[in-house]
Amino acid sequence: MSRHELSKVHEACAVESRIYQSWEDAGCFAIAPDSPSTPFVITMPPPNVTGRLHMGHGLQDSVQDVFIRCMRMKGFDAHWQPGKDHAGIATQAVVEKKLAAQGITRHQLGREAFIEKVWEWKQEYGDAITQQKRKLGDSADWSTEVFTMDPGPSRAVREVFVRLYEKGLIYQGYYIVNWCPRCHTAISDEEVEHEDHAGHLWQLAYPVADAEGNPTTETVIVATTRPETMLGDVAVAVHPEDERYRHLIGKRLVLPIVGRLIPVIADEFVSPEFGTGCVKVTPAHDPNDFEMGKRHSLEPVIVMDINGCMNEEAGAYRGLDRYDCRKALLKHFEEDGTLRATSDHAHSVGHCSRCHTVIEPYLSRQWFVKMKPLAERAMQAVADGEVQFHPLRWRGVFERWMENIRDWCISRQLWWGHRIPVFTCEDCGETMVTREDPSACTACGSEKISQDEDVLDTWFSSWLWPFSTLGWPDDTPMLRRYYPTQLMVTGYDIIFFWVSRMIMAGLEFTDRAPFAHVYFTGMVKDELGRKMSKSLNNGIDPLEMADKYGADAVRFCMVTLNTEGQDIKLSEQKFEMGRNFANKIWQAFRFVQMQDWSVLGPDVDISQPCLAELADTWIVSRLHSTTARMDASMEAYRPNDALSAAYEFFWNEYCDWFVELAKPRLYDKENPERQRAALHNALHVFCRSMQLLHPFMPFITEEIWRIVRDELEEVGTPAPWGEFMMKHAWPTVDTSLQNDTTEAEFRLVQGVVTAVRNIRAEQNLKPRQELELVIQGESERMDSLRPVLGYLQQLAFVNPVRFGGERPRPAAASVVEGLDVLVPLAGLIDLDKERERLGKERVRLEGFLRSGTAKLANADFVARAPEAVIEKERAKLADAQDALEKILRSLEQLG
Repeated sequence: MSRHELSKVHEACAVESRIYQSWEDAGCFAIAPDSPSTPFVITMPPPNVTGRLHMGHGLQDSVQDVFIRCMRMKGFDAHWQPGKDHAGIATQAVVEKKLAAQGITRHQLGREAFIEKVWEWKQEYGDAITQQKRKLGDSADWSTEVFTMDPGPSRAVREVFVRLYEKGLIYQGYYIVNWCPRCHTAISDEEVEHEDHAGHLWQLAYPVADAEGNPTTETVIVATTRPETMLGDVAVAVHPEDERYRHLIGKRLVLPIVGRLIPVIADEFVSPEFGTGCVKVTPAHDPNDFEMGKRHSLEPVIVMDINGCMNEEAGAYRGLDRYDCRKALLKHFEEDGTLRATSDHAHSVGHCSRCHTVIEPYLSRQWFVKMKPLAERAMQAVADGEVQFHPLRWRGVFERWMENIRDWCISRQLWWGHRIPVFTCEDCGETMVTREDPSACTACGSEKISQDEDVLDTWFSSWLWPFSTLGWPDDTPMLRRYYPTQLMVTGYDIIFFWVSRMIMAGLEFTDRAPFAHVYFTGMVKDELGRKMSKSLNNGIDPLEMADKYGADAVRFCMVTLNTEGQDIKLSEQKFEMGRNFANKIWQAFRFVQMQDWSVLGPDVDISQPCLAELADTWIVSRLHSTTARMDASMEAYRPNDALSAAYEFFWNEYCDWFVELAKPRLYDKENPERQRAALHNALHVFCRSMQLLHPFMPFITEEIWRIVRDELEEVGTPAPWGEFMMKHAWPTVDTSLQNDTTEAEFRLVQGVVTAVRNIRAEQNLKPRQELELVIQGESERMDSLRPVLGYLQQLAFVNPVRFGGERPRPAAASVVEGLDVLVPLAGLIDLDKERERLGKERVRLEGFLRSGTAKLANADFVARAPEAVIEKERAKLADAQDALEKILRSLEQLG
């Protein structure tokens, strides 16, 4: 009948690119600014222009696209605002590396020529990640895509800088920053990767000075992991309640090698338990020391340059690399007795995420934004529910961080990025912060004007993203229609760097929160729970997984595993879940497609159910109950629960129960009316299931609808929906079709059938061996099964079925909703042999349980064995206990 010859398994890679292209060609993703539809907007977190799709993108894009497709099907003007980030440090590093291969440095080119090279690179390679997003099925209107360095966002960045400066919220000052000696720039905390290093803790003796400043024989022992910074020490701190050192507070020490006199100060930051309880204070090279220095009015001493080499303040060690200086100092201290002890000390060390150089806490002059004035209103917006977090627990994390927020270092020592709009007159020193480049000094008229060399932190453009992408600061039609947005989806790791800042910026510059809801995904880690990284070589490429298993399988896996924002432990094998479900869908469709569709005729409307039998009423009721459950889950921002509901319905109820019950009717060629009704309802429920699954698995559902539409056209049955599945309306819940009584009756049928199947398995009876079935219990409960006796016989292969009467012995038994389900065993098995076999297995299991329990009770084993081994032993015991309970139950049933 069919002109479509379907492959035996779903061949995702053969169709996904074609389907995506058909969506784009037909404008399926286009927004409708002039429509009466209500907007629903998500701002896509802009990936780095240098980036390649990773599993974090795979997770977040899958979740965002689920919401966008679902809301589009519900009739909203769904706008997923796409864009890319210029990624200052990463992009500059890529282009510099390319130039270095040609023997050229950016300084040889000069700033303007270098920026031209970066734009050339962006034009050639900058769209790669957008194409990768298409491969996953991202349904964004790409015609609205924005780049952070486009004129619009660039103008927004400058407007914000000027406004904040005019309000006194931007200032220039000294502060400890994360400095990369290789990239020669400050970097944000987000760009620092921390790794555990097996280092050392060195104890150095600092002589106590007498009244004239000369060293005495009394010493103070300080512990440090970075001896090279001691050249910049300006004090030694102890806890004010530490009895060991209270007598020293206020006295002076002689700094070894340097000879500088430094005070002993008391500060509660010092932990008496760390090291010796005495801490060297180096404000220019440690953020905690910097704060301590401010509290005690200590003048910082910088002993390194921007290359991580010692400067003139280091005296004889000037010019040495920081680590060479460390070696030289330790050798000197060992020789003169200053080094008193060395111990192993594992500690976390920050590395530049771009070049992997160890970052240096470094005091430098930078531009900052005062954050406390901006934070107050943002905290109130969250407290009032104007912005809601999902899961809710992240609200507490947000509030604690905001209460202790520090000023934001926004300057970067790069060439690629938004240049800081601060201009200085070289003649009179006037500072100008302007929206347009000045041509002359506003104070003296001089044309000798220079602009600040630094650029802004990439996050400075990103915090404006929800509104700068829509035309702000102009009052554009796009801004009026699509701002504020409804949802932000991102990882919890950037709640501080991005989410909190976007809330602050939205309230400050638009007087409205940028989004109503924030959905935090978990972090994708490897199967051992480790962060995926290049150094560990433990990453999983989502594009490779899409090529191997299909994009639908990747999306299914990521959404399913993302439970309440918990971290995901991912292995490649888990993508088989999605592929297996896609194949289940395909096999179910192949079965339906193999039926004789010519029986349908022109009067069948598959958008409506056909309730010819109890099984039809039940499956349609379950369909609407499932739709209601999915609606509730999506409204509660639990897409994984929504997908779980659709999965369970389609696999467990439609395929495993309804299709099996429909088969006799589908094959009943003697009764075309019955055959048509069965096919009609099978198609109705199948297509509605595809609509529910479409936001999660768009490719296979779209491909199946194309075939259904063609097949219906061939037999003259009208297709009730349009050309594309993604444009179908989301199924609505019809409460009149939800039948609690029918669902309860069918649950009892399922329970009895499942009980018989379990008895077969436990007693080693053949799956289709016909059995006698006896049901005993309350009369009303038994009477409810009589009308569906045919279902029991068909699904459980039982005949005859007796209700009530004398209890057969021996019999295998189970209890289902208060009814005794009994299968007489006489004549089915050799009772004596079965008792003997079960007895031997009982002895074996009891012995295994005794030895396993003793093993886990051994404290020495538990202390030495890895946790994974212990968990494996516990799992073995649990399985053995379950098996023993089944054996005991079978022995009881055999008498």
